[in-house]
Amino acid sequence: MRSFGIALAAVLAVLALAPEAVSQGKKAAGIDEKARTQGMAEAPALAKTAGVACSVTDARFIGKTDDKKAKTSISYYEIDCDQGLGFIVSAPSAGAPSVFTCIEANTPQADGKPSSLPCKLAGNADPKSDLAPLLAAGKAQCVPEQVRGIGQTATATYLEVACQGSAQGFIVKASAPVDAAKPVEATDCLLYDESESNIKCTLRDKAARLTVIDAYVAVAANGCTIKDKKYVGVSQSGSTFFEAACTDGKGYMYKIDGGKFTQAIECSKATMMMGGCTLTDAKEAVTEQNGLYTRLAKAANFNCDVSKYAPFPAAAGKDIVELACSNRPDGGVGVFGGPKDKPQVIDCARAPIAGYRCSFTKPEAGYKTVTADLKKLGKMECEVSATRFIGRTAKGTGYFEVACSDGLKGYIMEYQPETLDALNAVGCALTKDCKLPGNI
Repeated sequence: MRSFGIALAAVLAVLALAPEAVSQGKKAAGIDEKARTQGMAEAPALAKTAGVACSVTDARFIGKTDDKKAKTSISYYEIDCDQGLGFIVSAPSAGAPSVFTCIEANTPQADGKPSSLPCKLAGNADPKSDLAPLLAAGKAQCVPEQVRGIGQTATATYLEVACQGSAQGFIVKASAPVDAAKPVEATDCLLYDESESNIKCTLRDKAARLTVIDAYVAVAANGCTIKDKKYVGVSQSGSTFFEAACTDGKGYMYKIDGGKFTQAIECSKATMMMGGCTLTDAKEAVTEQNGLYTRLAKAANFNCDVSKYAPFPAAAGKDIVELACSNRPDGGVGVFGGPKDKPQVIDCARAPIAGYRCSFTKPEAGYKTVTADLKKLGKMECEVSATRFIGRTAKGTGYFEVACSDGLKGYIMEYQPETLDALNAVGCALTKDCKLPGNI
């Protein structure tokens, strides 16, 4: 799992160090109108200098601290924006102002005590309600129930959000200062649970977050009684994967797209997927599966002692896998269905015609099969030395270019994809569509 080591500025500690005189000033009496007048006069310009991209609709002067030895002072303000989150502005007499969101400002101190610089303006009374634009920008479907500030880097702000009605939560990475118009990332807390990071989700329990797998397993209805479970990660295509080990010894990868279950993959077929299963003995399952595919391949008249396999995406009820054989150099693509479907194996040489590409078998291992197809068409002089799949015709047949080992020009062959029957062959001397060396 990725490492997320991030040097976070100690925002909450900075806020905690604000002197009591600043934070306690008007706690009981509410907000003094003089403080609001001073805030509206001074805070908008300071916020703009700090990079806050909003129109200030309300503000208050909180207080000022003096460091007599250093002959410096820091003034504190709270601002409410026309949209999005509000901020605490820290304006030193020497240096540039900085800002912290009201979520950070309201987060309790490390010892559990309330924040010493909370936001109090009416517009900032519920900062989590101002998170909708940020979550929408991060494409997170979540109504916030709890929020907390984590910290900042020079360019980013990190917040944790726990969602209503579920155990789900997100780490939100936004700009610093926060601006929903700039790039926002919302990452599921499950990713941080499994990573080596100084950022963790603490508003909800990890075990509670993992209960989401129970619902996916129930929808899959594949007979798995969960013994152990884990979050695996997110693929480059955006799919989320979970793993579950079952009490019967089997295990599965569960693929989730857009929050919905889409596929359950047996661990024996997931060895090349997201690092493979780790909660079950996939090696034993793979050995058993090798034996099954060996029997199915031989039933399809393809004599292959399967040594390894890799699944292709397949429709429900279909099992399509590439097969490598220990007893022959050329493998194939097995297309296996239900008990009433006849098993089929497509040799790797012609697999592209059917829409598959082998990775275990070297191309030259299957050239003899294509050579035999040429001879059936009466082209007796060519021993195939290279092949290239060109594409499909409007009527659905496949075009295949071949080169000949004698160096003479080869052919473009037309195949029927369903049966892999060679229909005809046109010499490269008669067409401009050939691209292989020796055919041009």
